[in-house]
Amino acid sequence: METESEPYVRLATLRQLHQVMADMNTARSLADTLQTVADGVVTGLGYELACVNLVRPDGDLVVAAFAGNPAAEALITGRVGSRESWERRLSMGEHWGDLVFISHTEGWVLDDDDVPQWYTDGPAPRFEDEWHPSDRLFAPMYTPAAPGGSCGELIGVLSVDRPRNGRRPGAWGREALQMYAFQAAIAISNARLRSNMQRALVRLEREQQALRASEESFRQAFEYAPSGMAIAEMGGDQHGRILRTNDALCRLLGRPASAMRRYSFSDLVHPEDIGTLLRTSAEGGRAELRLGRRDGTYVWVSLRNSVVADAADGPRFLLTHVEDIEERKRRELQLAHRASHDSLTGLPNSAELRSRLSSRLCRRATHPGAMESLDAAFGHPAYDVNGHGFDLRPSGTEALDAFDHHVHTVAPEGERDDGTKGLAVLFCDLDGFKSINDRFGHNAGDAVLIEVARRLTRGVRDGDTVARLGGDEFVVLADGLGRADAQDLAVRLRNEIIQPIRVDGRAMRVGASFGIGWAHCGMTADEVLKSADERMYVEKRSRPKQHRRAG
Repeated sequence: METESEPYVRLATLRQLHQVMADMNTARSLADTLQTVADGVVTGLGYELACVNLVRPDGDLVVAAFAGNPAAEALITGRVGSRESWERRLSMGEHWGDLVFISHTEGWVLDDDDVPQWYTDGPAPRFEDEWHPSDRLFAPMYTPAAPGGSCGELIGVLSVDRPRNGRRPGAWGREALQMYAFQAAIAISNARLRSNMQRALVRLEREQQALRASEESFRQAFEYAPSGMAIAEMGGDQHGRILRTNDALCRLLGRPASAMRRYSFSDLVHPEDIGTLLRTSAEGGRAELRLGRRDGTYVWVSLRNSVVADAADGPRFLLTHVEDIEERKRRELQLAHRASHDSLTGLPNSAELRSRLSSRLCRRATHPGAMESLDAAFGHPAYDVNGHGFDLRPSGTEALDAFDHHVHTVAPEGERDDGTKGLAVLFCDLDGFKSINDRFGHNAGDAVLIEVARRLTRGVRDGDTVARLGGDEFVVLADGLGRADAQDLAVRLRNEIIQPIRVDGRAMRVGASFGIGWAHCGMTADEVLKSADERMYVEKRSRPKQHRRAG
């Protein structure tokens, strides 16, 4: 192209330039595009040297490609020039359209800046348009401008040197370089876009692979977990509906997965545990409750909820871990039963008796000073309509709640039945039991105690309490009895006890003395038991010794 005259350009030159453009726009990567741009300047535009300086994200320019001289390429490729130095260069010299030409007569001021460069000195030009080795020609590359706007953003600068004809480019050469820089900018922008898209696709594919791996890990952990797992909906009309369960949960409840999807946990939980479930579902967390099996029985489970949230939509699902704790609960119930029941007879023991008795009683005010304090606290007299004092233990709203729900225990007055129903406490002491232990041994004595406990339990109503206080002493708590009812009960129980008891083929007899005490609010459990015990001894002393047992 360097030998062409301005009005005439050979077709071969245009074909060569067209091929350069095609190669530049079909390069496979950004690096290939940059090198093709540099090579095209040499092969298509007639310069011996070409350098592509690309703008980095920080604004400085790096030598990204070089063509025409391997030594120079090795020396300056990858080196960086500051944006400030480049802006000074592009503001100097002559402007040939978008091109910038800096003559050797003024370019010497740039010799010591930080822009990477390759140049040699030489003699002064022999004629006006002769190219000097220190001349510089730059073609800035801008992104395509918006319609009607100025040039776009600077993406790089083409540096060219040593025209093959030895002359400064004429109008045709300048126009060709300027158009080439424009096309190069488009090619580089497209290559950058493709590169960014490829990186994004690679990153997306990696993320998808990681997501698939994570989903597969979760699926395997979910499906093959040794304990029950479930996913349930959260919020909306279908809140709590089970979406998915694993094999362990299906086996635990004896229900197939297809059937489980028809339920929510609220459909399966024991009615007494529904409040615990609702609190756990709303807050996420852990609870121990009972879930229904297909056969109608219930199993104790530890249920732990985790809320699965979406960054945009908020909470979406509940991931529920269900662990079988039936065996542990059974052991706990056994331990609790052993702590509160007599090991020989299976009856409630002394501690459990006092607990049940205390739960029915409240401590009431018994002196005027206490009444005045309650009057001041509540703003009204601290007596109920019957003149009984209120419970002094709670305070504030707790006290009011306690009064709203507590039914005061009262006792019949006098020795005659006045129709009052109360909590009767029957204190039972066996007569003649010591002689059985002495004559036949403790094993026989234990057998007698077991049978007496059975007969007492058989002789009372459901809801009454029969407890073994210790040794050969038993206590019956029977609520809602009048004085005559309590006396009839004592007679019936005594008649049951005195019947012969067969132990190892022998018929043994014990008698029973009953004392009837009455519990009422204001007394402690020990005071109630002491009162019944004292009445029992009165009753025992009042009967002739030969009548205390049947034999």
